[in-house]
Amino acid sequence: MSSSTAAPGSSPLPDAGPLSLCAREPHVPADQLVAEMVPPPRFDSVRFATYLPDPNQPSQSEAVRVLEGFAAGLGGAHAVGGGKRGFLGFGRAKAPKTPAGPRGVYLDGGYGVGKTHLLASLWHATPAEPALKAFGTFVELTNLVGALGFQKTVQTLGGHRLLCIDEFELDDPGDTVLVSTLLGKLVEAGVALAATSNTLPGKLGEGRFAAADFLREIQGLSARFRTLRIDGEDYRHRGLPEAPAPFSDEEVMKTAFATEGASLDDFTHLLDHLAKVHPSRYGALTDGVRAVCLTGVRPVPDQSTALRLVVLADRLYDREVPVLASGLPFDRLFSEEMLNGGYRKKYFRAISRLTALARDAKGLVGA
Repeated sequence: MSSSTAAPGSSPLPDAGPLSLCAREPHVPADQLVAEMVPPPRFDSVRFATYLPDPNQPSQSEAVRVLEGFAAGLGGAHAVGGGKRGFLGFGRAKAPKTPAGPRGVYLDGGYGVGKTHLLASLWHATPAEPALKAFGTFVELTNLVGALGFQKTVQTLGGHRLLCIDEFELDDPGDTVLVSTLLGKLVEAGVALAATSNTLPGKLGEGRFAAADFLREIQGLSARFRTLRIDGEDYRHRGLPEAPAPFSDEEVMKTAFATEGASLDDFTHLLDHLAKVHPSRYGALTDGVRAVCLTGVRPVPDQSTALRLVVLADRLYDREVPVLASGLPFDRLFSEEMLNGGYRKKYFRAISRLTALARDAKGLVGA
């Protein structure tokens, strides 16, 4: 039986057809969650040398300089080093006293200024084997704690040289306290930290998260972080053409069938399916998918659904998966109320990333 999906009112599709994200319910083993804590494919080859600072924004060049020095400073023996690590980090020596001075950096800036590029570059530049460095989103980190338990997560990550946390979420007080406590334990074990973060609810009209809010939320850890302000405009729109207009249902479906590894789903059905899959598994949901084709794109009905779509957009962008769609353009996904609310930064980032992926998908039509 085919896993393909037809648009409402269209002719039945042949048995052999595209994939369907709605037919997938991925389950990721705990040990795989740890092994996959590396920069995503889009950022696998980035380095400080490939970051192109805007000459009109000196803070960007300064951030590169500081982060290069931070990475170089992590080249010594780890506080917990020595000996082989067992499964999930058991069997390591007791950590000596935590090194003095800042053991963390926080990248503070708007969306599209290259924070993730710089965070991934820091991971690559840190002189340690990949097994001693971890890179993940806040959602992935909280899911790891849920899968392993708090103590096992501390034991697993406690021998690392560096932990990078992208998109540090400050929307859920419970999760924030949980991760702040976890980071405190990791700092005690000698782990260096680096983070970017998102906007708090209630920060109406702000386009970027304030460093003071981040430091307040991580409470006792604030002295361990050095804040790097990165100014600039969204690089995804610098000198680029406008996003392509949506295609017709027929064009989207035809392209899905003609593109190896493409998925095809009705947009509303996909939104419903996302509610059944934990956001930490959205990356696994798209594994092996080479293009996402969506029919009937329409405004997102509520905030919970919108936030799930934001996470999916991030994972698709990380994996460089083109998105071809019919219906409304992506800049009309979110209501004015959403775009003026506390999560506005996330929604604008999603629009920016989906627009970039729509540009990438344009070449698939008629190919």
